[in-house]
Amino acid sequence: MAKIFCIANQKGGVGKTTTTVNLAAGLAKVGQRVLMIDLDPQGNATMGSGIDKRQLELTVYDVLLESASVAEARVKSDKLVEAEASYDVLGANRELAGAEVEMVALDRREKRLRTALAAVGAEYDFVLIDCPPSLSLLTLNGLCAAHGVIVPMQCEYFALEGLTDLVNTIKQVHANLNKNLQIIGLLRVMFDPRITLQQQVSEQLKSHFGDKVFDTVIPRNVRLAEAPSYGLPGVVFDPAARGSQAFIAFAEELVAKMPPASAFASSAVAPPVTSPPRVVPDLPIPDDVLAAAPSASVVDTDQNSA
Repeated sequence: MAKIFCIANQKGGVGKTTTTVNLAAGLAKVGQRVLMIDLDPQGNATMGSGIDKRQLELTVYDVLLESASVAEARVKSDKLVEAEASYDVLGANRELAGAEVEMVALDRREKRLRTALAAVGAEYDFVLIDCPPSLSLLTLNGLCAAHGVIVPMQCEYFALEGLTDLVNTIKQVHANLNKNLQIIGLLRVMFDPRITLQQQVSEQLKSHFGDKVFDTVIPRNVRLAEAPSYGLPGVVFDPAARGSQAFIAFAEELVAKMPPASAFASSAVAPPVTSPPRVVPDLPIPDDVLAAAPSASVVDTDQNSA
């Protein structure tokens, strides 16, 4: 069965879509079967995967309204097949903006994506869900379908404020809708080691969250920013770029650290993470949400490489 992860952060502009498409391509490059789901009506993850959202006959909108299955709506990009970084895409376009209004009166409105994914879970190793930057019915569908949340965040003060809101949201979903939901980890993105503040916030995150902070760090990289204009993930657009290499390392770390999907559905939880005295805003996280992922050897990313 697939491991289903949301890429979520209620703060905008933190690199959720960049993380989703590059992690999907990175996982594909290291031999994983991947489905990427675009839950943002802007459709940026769809376009960034080499698929024209305007040409889609079926989208995640049809899946949520149960007029199509995931198997019928998913597509594959020819550009990614040629680069040997191919993954399936359940795309989105502007139609998705109307789905929330239409779903309000429907039964099981927050669990429709979970139901749809049950039919194809055995076909993938990872399902990555790109969530919009808000707590909407679309985000709620993603969180209810997922085993866990990967949180991309910049090492800045306002990012810590946004993290507080997100953790509270995850806590509520965990308590009321999805008992299996966990925080998988925090991914430091757009990182510039020359900025002292970013180094300080990074150290604070590691001391507070411990193993929940991924070892891999994604550097600020122009090639990652350029890639979407070519309709490609950075991992495919420029495989030699520092940002692309970092996402490959992150994909390898994620594969190495994650237990089988069956472990996420277990009622048993790992011991809570213990932390040194807190130096970031106090975040009320239940022990079972902050269950430590099994440790494993990971690939280090050299931030100073050219």
